[in-house]
Amino acid sequence: VVQSVRCRVPPSVPPSAASPSKPVTQQSHRLKVLFQVLDVNGDGGICVNDLTIGLKKLGVHRTEHELMKIVKAGDKDLDGQLDFEEFVHYLRDHEKKLRLVFKSLDRKNDGRIDSQEIMQSLRDLGVNISEEQAEKILRSMDKNGTMTIDWNEWRDYHLLHPADNIPEIILYWKHSSIFDVGESLMVPDEFTAEEKKMGMLWRHLVAGGGAGAVSRTCTAPLDRLKVLMQVHSSKSNSMRIAGGFAQMIREGGTRSLWRGNGINVLKIAPESAIKFMAYEQIKRLIGSNQETLGITERLVAGSLAGAIAQSSIYPMEVLKTRLALRKTGQYSGIQDCAKHIFQREGVAAFYKGYIPNMLGIIPYAGIDLAVYETLKNSWLQHYATDSADPGVFVLLACGTTSSTCGQLASYPLALVRTRMQAQASLGGGPQMSMTGLFRHIIRTEGPIGLYRGLAPNFMKVIPSVSISYVVYEYLKITLGVQSK
Repeated sequence: VVQSVRCRVPPSVPPSAASPSKPVTQQSHRLKVLFQVLDVNGDGGICVNDLTIGLKKLGVHRTEHELMKIVKAGDKDLDGQLDFEEFVHYLRDHEKKLRLVFKSLDRKNDGRIDSQEIMQSLRDLGVNISEEQAEKILRSMDKNGTMTIDWNEWRDYHLLHPADNIPEIILYWKHSSIFDVGESLMVPDEFTAEEKKMGMLWRHLVAGGGAGAVSRTCTAPLDRLKVLMQVHSSKSNSMRIAGGFAQMIREGGTRSLWRGNGINVLKIAPESAIKFMAYEQIKRLIGSNQETLGITERLVAGSLAGAIAQSSIYPMEVLKTRLALRKTGQYSGIQDCAKHIFQREGVAAFYKGYIPNMLGIIPYAGIDLAVYETLKNSWLQHYATDSADPGVFVLLACGTTSSTCGQLASYPLALVRTRMQAQASLGGGPQMSMTGLFRHIIRTEGPIGLYRGLAPNFMKVIPSVSISYVVYEYLKITLGVQSK
């Protein structure tokens, strides 16, 4: 609220016209009048320069960056300006987000916001202000002198503020903290100032880590089968799901289904902690003075943070693959496996497959984030009325879909990474480079060879997401994490 743009609709525009109870034609007329006021040169399009001059005439002064953000958000045909249709679409979508904020501030649910509600809401976001300051904010928006703000006053005041991540949405739409599908390449979640100040961030991470540990343990047999199929399955040696499980049990008993799971669970804590710390530092280096980043900045910061975290714990990834592929009695444990690799292959062996792993971060994180944000915004636009809370099934559906798309895009790189990690354990096989392996797989097996093990990988997505969500919610209650 404190940082919101002080932008009012010109007096010629009837403020009540956009009320949901008014006819659509009145709302369109109101927006048309506003468009004509801001279209300074009358060319039928509003560019950044038009917004700068038009808003100054209305006594509103915004930075060029904020105005560019508005134009970029609404410019569907990428011509650098907003025509009337784009302008109307942007503002209507924006008003829906503003209504969500208004509803979250209106704690008494009486259709009005008073100074006490402003104080409480800002306190929840980590900002403490006096009653006098709250009344000052109130007066700046209050047009009729009632010392309360109704929906029309709120909307008109914030109409051209480019709000992307309002706190209400951030609170409910956690993604990477909640869902664990065995791959740790997701872009980290955003947290509000309130969550950071009250130590909720680390409680979320602990809850997410615990959820990931349970989820990975429950789906470990499918994960080990995926690794075996990635490394050993080929045209001449086709491995089926039932046959793969039977082979594992025959070779090492039921316990062998969980080989490699110990190290897979152990690496959750250091990787999550390093990634979140790196993400917060990169946000500062990017120089954004906003509490939350836009989707492009989030992708850049998240990918870099993921690369730093993966680089730090990558030897554990190699150990996980080797332990999953080991024969009965080959290693006595994690330490013994690490000792054998170091003695026989040297330190470099702990970074085999590092390059395809790093390259896989961008398609996975980018597509996962883009699909999740698209689904989230679509739901908010079409179904959010009183709250940004999507409910468990919508959240699970969005998380499952985005994770599946991300994995599908980066799977060939993940397969090549796993084969490179396993090369020395195959015994006497040629040590191929990343490009050499790609060429070899395409030549001998065709493009389908890059997707060996995809079936068990996708089979574990829905149970992984569901289990991690249930455990996460339980641990949140245990740790005292509140959703709102």
